[in-house]
Amino acid sequence: MEGLLNVAIIQSDLVWHNPDQNRLNFESKIESLTNNVDLIVLPEMFTSGFTMSAATVAETMDGATIQWMLNLAKSKQAAIVGSLVITQNDKFYNRLVFVHPDQTLEHYDKRHTFTLAGEDKVYTKGQQQLIVNYKGFKIKPLVCYDLRFPVWARLQDDYDVLLYVANWPEKRIKAWDTLLQARAIENMSYCIGVNRVGLDANNYNYPGHSAAYTALGDLLTNLPNNKGGVQQIVLTKSHITVTRDKLKFLDDKDTFSLK
Repeated sequence: MEGLLNVAIIQSDLVWHNPDQNRLNFESKIESLTNNVDLIVLPEMFTSGFTMSAATVAETMDGATIQWMLNLAKSKQAAIVGSLVITQNDKFYNRLVFVHPDQTLEHYDKRHTFTLAGEDKVYTKGQQQLIVNYKGFKIKPLVCYDLRFPVWARLQDDYDVLLYVANWPEKRIKAWDTLLQARAIENMSYCIGVNRVGLDANNYNYPGHSAAYTALGDLLTNLPNNKGGVQQIVLTKSHITVTRDKLKFLDDKDTFSLK
């Protein structure tokens, strides 16, 4: 229906360095979606877990996972988005890929590589932002650590939805919860964050806390913590336009240029 976007959030454990098994696990969850769905959101590095062993799991843009995403997007007639390790021109990227039902591909390379884990030494950081136009909504996808940097997410180009995919550990989950809500409020946009659950091979625990917020910071989701789950939510374009037209806070925002 025009002006509506039905989003499926998939919060899941990941099998370490096992793309085949992770694809099977996610495919089962995706195929179980019975309601009409427009957009399916998977976590960061959903084929492998958050790994610094890029060469072990890296794929190309013609590889098995991209083909899998294309096939599922076509069969479900829904867009699919998540990040995975991509190799291109002898470099590695933590690349978010947005696959449209019509088989169009768009991608965003994670801008802020996580220096605490040495991600900056393994992966090449992205230089370009992305706004995806899909079913009448403008979606800005970002990846995990990007959440800590409000300038990169600040609404300058018009968008309706901020979307974060993540492997955000339990020990810093308060920052995740707080900043997701803050990004929604300060940009007067929907903000969706999809995080994994479970232990990885480095013994880091990921508690989920996947969530979606309205432009006023109201929580739309109730996914369980520390366990997998799937939840569908419906976004309305009118919520964005009415809220912004009524309150007009964005008219007073600062202008700046990014370098």
